[in-house]
Amino acid sequence: MKRYIEENNDRILDELFSLLRIPSISAVPEHREDMYACARRLRDLLIAAGAETASVMDTSGNPVVYGCRMVNPSLKTVLVYGHYDVQPPEPLDRWNSDPFEPEIHDGAIWCRGANDDKGQLFMHIKAFEYLYRNNLLHHNVKFLFEGEEEIGSPSLPEFIRSNRDLLKADVCLVSDTTMISDKVPSINCGMRGLAYLEIKVTGPNKDLHSGHYGGAVANPINVLCGMISSLVDGDGRITVPGFYDRVVELDSEERAMLARAPFDMDEYKDFLGIREVRGESGYTTLERTGIRPSLDVCGIWGGYTGTGAKTVLPSEAYAKVSMRLVPDQRSEEITEMFAEHIRRIAPACVRVEVTPCEGGDGFLIPISSDAYRAASRAMAEVYGMEPVPSRGGGSIAILAEIQKELGIDPLLMGFGLERDTIHSPNESFLLSQFRAGMESIALFYKYY
Repeated sequence: MKRYIEENNDRILDELFSLLRIPSISAVPEHREDMYACARRLRDLLIAAGAETASVMDTSGNPVVYGCRMVNPSLKTVLVYGHYDVQPPEPLDRWNSDPFEPEIHDGAIWCRGANDDKGQLFMHIKAFEYLYRNNLLHHNVKFLFEGEEEIGSPSLPEFIRSNRDLLKADVCLVSDTTMISDKVPSINCGMRGLAYLEIKVTGPNKDLHSGHYGGAVANPINVLCGMISSLVDGDGRITVPGFYDRVVELDSEERAMLARAPFDMDEYKDFLGIREVRGESGYTTLERTGIRPSLDVCGIWGGYTGTGAKTVLPSEAYAKVSMRLVPDQRSEEITEMFAEHIRRIAPACVRVEVTPCEGGDGFLIPISSDAYRAASRAMAEVYGMEPVPSRGGGSIAILAEIQKELGIDPLLMGFGLERDTIHSPNESFLLSQFRAGMESIALFYKYY
């Protein structure tokens, strides 16, 4: 594979760049046509790589790209999942280059989607291409690329339920995560779930003069801030009643296994520009982001935020709250639990509405499976050391649905790094990781 990459380097990058240039931003309705353009480009790349069929399939939202190469029904079938939608690039003034014009410098590809997830899903297309063109493909391979992962995959569950036979496979192979470092590879054996909601607090029926009414009428922003501040206690524990009922405590052996991952606290703080870390008492930083749930305010607004002063007591205030959930916690259950708690603690001087935005359950996979062992062996061959099992702190909501509906485990062979700043300005993907990913994926098929 290494020689194939070297001989086809320019073509591989040109094809990837053709994807990266398409602003397939699922969160912005004005980019609807870009979603179709990106889906069509992926379809064409799959056909060129060796898929016997590939098509753009409509859903109730953005289209799905499905491709397939059936070698022999008696062989194992690998379902490759990825997403072609990307996060909005804002704030644009923080980018050092055009977010949708890929550049190569400092040993990396710089562009929105370079890592998350166009660059990583593209590794699978090229590994498949290499195996097919060199008569090394001894598996059936199916591709499922969606355009809504960044907004919670609202249309994909129904698509999966309606196409179980089409998507039938033995394992779901995914590259949409990070590893510990390019020197210490890792494989995610689980990811957290998500419950994401919006809170609206309404006080008076219109904005009021803060001099005439301040101190006499409840300010929705003040009330909202007070409610939010009560959601996490001084020990970093979430105060919503029942929130921890399904949280499973890992035993000392399991925690010791996760602690194998190297971690430099000073380097961590320096990278983030912070002086101290903070979180739930009794747990390490890696445990707080992998095996424990969390609650964070992702946005808060209300009143006047323009230039200068406007002495207004606002009528409304809003906040968006994200809760990362561990396996066994159920997103729908936590969402309702949270909504009930917010309504219960709201004072009578305001009205509160809670609107669910998106969510999904977390999952775990066994590290004793044939697929995990094959991935571990492949990555060990490429990186020169056995990968460490880890827990992903983020969420890919649809993977729990795939696990449930198709009865197969997702295997997360991610090659991103924290330095890649996905979802932020100046997203990038190291060329060395891009190439190591293609090599590792090709070797996975050899050992699975």
